[in-house]
Amino acid sequence: MRSVQPEVFLVARPAIDYDQMAAYLREVGGENWLERLDRGELAGGQQAGGQQASDAENLAEFAGKMCYRAWEPGLNPNVRRVRNDHETYLRNILKQAHGSVLEHASFTFVLHNVSRVFTHELVRHRPGTAVSQESLRFVRLDDIPFWFPDWARQDAELMKRATALLDQMEEFQRWMADHFGLDEDGVPFHEKKHKTSFMRRLAPDGVATGIVWTANIRTLRHTIEARTDPGAEEEIRLVFGKIAELMRAEAPALFGDYEVTGDGAWLPQWRKV
Repeated sequence: MRSVQPEVFLVARPAIDYDQMAAYLREVGGENWLERLDRGELAGGQQAGGQQASDAENLAEFAGKMCYRAWEPGLNPNVRRVRNDHETYLRNILKQAHGSVLEHASFTFVLHNVSRVFTHELVRHRPGTAVSQESLRFVRLDDIPFWFPDWARQDAELMKRATALLDQMEEFQRWMADHFGLDEDGVPFHEKKHKTSFMRRLAPDGVATGIVWTANIRTLRHTIEARTDPGAEEEIRLVFGKIAELMRAEAPALFGDYEVTGDGAWLPQWRKV
C-alpha cells in the first residue's frame, strides 16, 4: 500500500486570437474596444491589485458585449451607455446571472491520486464538462495507492487494520498477474486487457487513479459551491477547495466574489449564474 495525497494540476486555459478578435471588431465598428485591444488593456490590462486580465475574463466580456452590441454607445440604438471598466463589467455579468457568456471559457485539470469514489461523484456533473479517466481495464495495478483523511490517520487501530487489508489486496493483484502469466513473452495485448479488466474488480473503490477534467466557468462556479459544501464527501471537498484556489488566482474578476467559511465552504455572492 502506497499512501498518496490528491493533487490538482491546471494544464490548459483559454487562449484568444486577438488579431482575429480585432478583425471582427473593425467589421462591426467596435472602435472603443479595439483601441483598448491595441493599447494592450485587454491582453495585459491591469485589474484591481495590479493583476493582468486573463484571456478567460476577456473572452467572457467580449461575449457579453457582443450580445447587446455594446462596444460603444450608438451601435445599438437602445444602448446609450456602456461599462468600460473590466472588473465592473464582469461583476455585473455575475449579478445579472448572464451565465451563458461564461460557458465560452474552459479550463482543463489533471486530478491526480483521486479515488474511484471521487470520480464516480465527479462524473455526475455533466453539463459543460469533458472527462478522460485512466482506464484500469488497460492499466494494471501493481500496487494500491490510497488516500487516508487526517482523522483516519489519527486512529492507530484503524490504520493498522486498513493497511494490512490493502497490503493483502495488493499482494493478490501481483499474484493474479503471475498466475495469469501476464509478463511472459508472447502474451497478446488483448489477453492482458481481458485479465486486467477482471483484476480491477478485486481492487477497492478507494484506489487512487487519475482523471482529466475540463469545465467551463459557469460549471466551475456551480461545482465549486456544491462540492465544497460541508455536506459533500470529504475527498471531493479537498479537491474542489484546491480547484477554487486556482480559479480565484486565474480569474479573480469571475471568482473573487466567493467567501470562504471557517469550515472550508466556498459561498458565492451571486448564485445560479
